[in-house]
Amino acid sequence: MARLFGTDGVRGVANRDLTARLALELSVAAAQVLGRGDRGSRRPVAVVGRDPRASGEFLEAAVVSGLASAGVDVRRLGVLPTPGVAYLTAADAADFGVMLSASHNPMPDNGIKFFARGGRKLDDEVEEAIERALGEQRPLPVGGDVGRVVDDPTAVDRYVAHLVGTVTQPLTGLKIVVDCAEGAAYDVAPRALGRAGADVVAIHAEPDGLNINADCGSTSLASLQAAVPAVGADAGFALDGDADRCLAVDASGAVVDGDQLLAILALAQHEAGQLKGDTVVATVMSNLGFLVAMRAAGVTVIQAKVGDRYVLEEMRSGGYALGGEQSGHLIMSDHATTGDGVLATLHVAARMAASKRSLAELAGVMTRMPQVLVNVPDVDKSRAHSDPTVQAAVTAAEAELGDSGRVLLRPSGTEPLVRVMVEAASADQAQDLAHRLADVVRASLTR
Repeated sequence: MARLFGTDGVRGVANRDLTARLALELSVAAAQVLGRGDRGSRRPVAVVGRDPRASGEFLEAAVVSGLASAGVDVRRLGVLPTPGVAYLTAADAADFGVMLSASHNPMPDNGIKFFARGGRKLDDEVEEAIERALGEQRPLPVGGDVGRVVDDPTAVDRYVAHLVGTVTQPLTGLKIVVDCAEGAAYDVAPRALGRAGADVVAIHAEPDGLNINADCGSTSLASLQAAVPAVGADAGFALDGDADRCLAVDASGAVVDGDQLLAILALAQHEAGQLKGDTVVATVMSNLGFLVAMRAAGVTVIQAKVGDRYVLEEMRSGGYALGGEQSGHLIMSDHATTGDGVLATLHVAARMAASKRSLAELAGVMTRMPQVLVNVPDVDKSRAHSDPTVQAAVTAAEAELGDSGRVLLRPSGTEPLVRVMVEAASADQAQDLAHRLADVVRASLTR
């Protein structure tokens, strides 16, 4: 049987791939695995949150039912960002947490992700144990041993207080536009920024269950790029549907990507003597310009596989406190156990306020090399790094680029395709080489 868990929980089209029945059965299995432990006579406790998708309503009901039927007491948090659920899992000393969201995916999708004690993502071995427990016939509690369900009306307030408490520099004098992606941070983000002192303009902050990520948020920056100069704001920040990532635009509307935001945060901590090990964790897809800028500043960069869970693994193994991805997953482990878009927004804005420098000036610490990514579908991705013709083409491309660029072939973790990424001194060279390599991959690896 194919593995149910992907790189970030269980996802699919709601009511087709991710049904109420699967959600209920998965929750019972998770309760049996994550609810273990010595608690004396106390029942295990779980917190459950969701983003505003319409399907989240029935999936939440299924998850809560499954957990309670398995003897777990449930605290229902309502609509809350993924990092907020992770935070409250730890803050409430819950045995585990559950988040219903498909993050930046379109509205018809949904997903279920679990957090272990302390709000940490599950290891592969724990996910595999949950999958093995699916469908097992185990006796369920009856009578007074079934779980109880309560709502937590304080969840948003407590999470906002936590976020604001992580910054010591008031944002007074900054005008910030925040694009909430019609998602889980529609209330949290404007409140946190406002409480920190910023003049806040919120857009796409009226979720109706159907409009999440629709032409807005971190996957669609056009409306934010228009709004920031239109209202005379200093900067704009775009979240995704569950607010675990953010991207930005400067006062002119120019995009500031995740690599640039990570560079801003890294240098702020480095200059303050707070960057643990003088090291930041990025990914193999991070722009070459980021690596050059960090090297010039005396900051070591460790490159993980693509995916925030792999960034987290490298951070934990080395004891580092800052990491992130070009896509906007920015992890500040002194304050969060997962990527947190609102947290990153607050700290980048605080850097602007403290340094009295514009976002464009701060982002200018690195020069983004032209980067072209071409997806080659329907190929045998398992041979991407072993096929002699493909490897010869890569070697030739690297020789052509010399020290002024790089080539990366990356088989997709979830689809039958190979991603070809080329960075070069000019956009034309990057385009030309990327498409030439894609043609070789297509010709050599077509199944």
